[in-house]
Amino acid sequence: MEKNKIIIKEGLAKIQVSDDVFYNNKMKNLRDISVLFVKFFGDAQATVLDSTCATGIRGIRYLKEAGVKNVVFLDINKSAAENTRNNLKLNKIKNKVKNISIQEFCAGPERGIFNFIDLDPFGSPQPHINDIMRVAQDGSYLMITATDTAVLCGAHANACIKSYGAEPIHNELCKESGIRILLGYIARVTASFNFGVEPILSISDMHYMRVFLRVVHGAQKAVSSMKELGFVSFCNNCRSFEYAKGLAPILNNKCNFCKKNLKFFGPMYLGSINDKNSIDKLMLYNANNRIITESDNMDKLLLKISNELDELFFYSIPKITKSIGYVSVSPEEIIKKLQTYGFKTSKTQFDKDGIKTNAKITEIKKILDDIINAK
Repeated sequence: MEKNKIIIKEGLAKIQVSDDVFYNNKMKNLRDISVLFVKFFGDAQATVLDSTCATGIRGIRYLKEAGVKNVVFLDINKSAAENTRNNLKLNKIKNKVKNISIQEFCAGPERGIFNFIDLDPFGSPQPHINDIMRVAQDGSYLMITATDTAVLCGAHANACIKSYGAEPIHNELCKESGIRILLGYIARVTASFNFGVEPILSISDMHYMRVFLRVVHGAQKAVSSMKELGFVSFCNNCRSFEYAKGLAPILNNKCNFCKKNLKFFGPMYLGSINDKNSIDKLMLYNANNRIITESDNMDKLLLKISNELDELFFYSIPKITKSIGYVSVSPEEIIKKLQTYGFKTSKTQFDKDGIKTNAKITEIKKILDDIINAK
């Protein structure tokens, strides 16, 4: 253990951070959710692979807070592996730390099978998803983080095409489409192993995207997941969108509302990306058992996702009002008006000024007319 290093406390864990090892204190909220997830869906016999352990903070918290006993720590970086070993000693924990690549471990003789696989690399998780499926089994949970959001959100479209095999959306829908492109890629890889996917929780926050899902073995499940893939069309003029599932779906070239040319994006996962029943159970479990204390940020994020309407994509109110030359109108005002007309609607985690609804763009613009004319 390095002397004169500040001890950082997070949850029940304490760590020291070596100078050349990455630790992000702003990611505590996400680690809180991950600990709660493993605690709720796992048990003392569960096996966990922390495949990009860095300081070891996640795996240590799984051991001390989630109630699991078997966590394998893995990092290709020698300094990170050594830092993790020192932090395990600091927490009086004896677990395996392997200084080896994900690819070598998952293809090697000691690979084993894991109930939970945590993949949180620097940058894209794409190169490692095929590898981690070699250590998964029927019912394994994957917890996958992507920080290459500029790629998934379309700022580097060619990189997304190359890495994820998908044309990304580079507009107000980019965060949700980025999650769906990531899930679509995971579904394609898992299908090649004869597994399907069941997304449980999908988060886009700050600089990262994180998906929590279960993989289920069987050809029927794999095909079912693949059938959730599809394409999205978007109109830059009126901000409307359409989508269709399938690997070769039929989509109109012209917008149904303003008749302008459309742009097409995908393939991406068009099924549900959040299991509201599981998320509600997670929140209730934590409320009753206080697995995670001081969790206001976690609670707020989970509640927002739980309350989000299960509709594909959303409307950015500022983008719509700008396109028709109106002054700004608050999303809350639009939501209230839509509800009085009998439409389903909610706010979204993907845009503070966005709303999800089963109303079409024409209906939203009619409501905007009503609001503006009443002022």
